[in-house]
Amino acid sequence: MIMLYTQSGCHSCMTSCSFFCPPACTTGNPSESSVRFLANYTSSLKCNTRQPQFEKLVHLIEPNDTLIVTKLDRFARNTREALNLIDDLLKEKIMIKVLSLGTIDNTPIGRMIVRTLLSVAEMERDMIIERTQAGKIFARQHNPDYKEGRPKRKKDSRNMAIFEYSNSHTVKEAAKAFNISPRTVQHIKKLFR
Repeated sequence: MIMLYTQSGCHSCMTSCSFFCPPACTTGNPSESSVRFLANYTSSLKCNTRQPQFEKLVHLIEPNDTLIVTKLDRFARNTREALNLIDDLLKEKIMIKVLSLGTIDNTPIGRMIVRTLLSVAEMERDMIIERTQAGKIFARQHNPDYKEGRPKRKKDSRNMAIFEYSNSHTVKEAAKAFNISPRTVQHIKKLFR
């Protein structure tokens, strides 16, 4: 069975996989029913082994299956985690294909290439975090109005109307009347207290 796995906050990885899928379906003549596509649309800062779709994939994949991932850095968030996953999969005789790299095989050269690329990917992530932190520090020092996070909601007339309505009606009724979620109504009530 061929397993396609992507983790992305956007559709770029999914697009790469959809372009790759037709050749994957015809390579070795597997039937189309033997191709599974698992996608995650979650924060890329979380460890992949804790992602529900990745756990599902690990339970579904069997020896002699092929795992196709879009990029090596989508496969795991740090070098140690990726190497452990790759070693475990290769021991189970699972073929790993990375769209941006090719097939990962269980040879000394293959393992060296993977380690090198994973180290570069981890370094790039660390540099992005470092630049982001430096930008926040600069903004705090040069902008007295700088605040991290989402701006606070304003007590505008619409929110006041929602608050007034929710005082004489249930949260569900207020949410339905203003076409918003009950959680938003609760948040507005909290804002005006």
